[in-house]
Amino acid sequence: QVQLVESGGGLVQAGDYLRLSCAASGRTFSIYRMAWFRRAPGKEREFVASIKWSDGTTDYKDSVQGRFTISRDNAKNTVFLQMNSLKPEDTAVYYCAAAGVYRPYDMWGQGTQVTVSS
Repeated sequence: QVQLVESGGGLVQAGDYLRLSCAASGRTFSIYRMAWFRRAPGKEREFVASIKWSDGTTDYKDSVQGRFTISRDNAKNTVFLQMNSLKPEDTAVYYCAAAGVYRPYDMWGQGTQVTVSS
């Protein structure tokens, strides 16, 4: 199994930035891609961004494209989410997730709260 631990959340003002980190441990060799999801109060969990572990190919939710950047440090088994120009609608619990080859995202962290005040 893979264990995922997020960090870096907090309370910021609109326009500010935050950098989330997700450290993976355990059977990290099984990871094919990693992603960030978020769940806002009263809403369903939604995809934010993903990155392929091998070549760094990325994908983003339209509303964060150009503001958020996902990256990884393979040597440290860590994925990051740099969030710039934060908006109140970005307020949510952010979850890190991992998937193996031809697998859904079935490995999850505990989540980290991001709150953006207007």
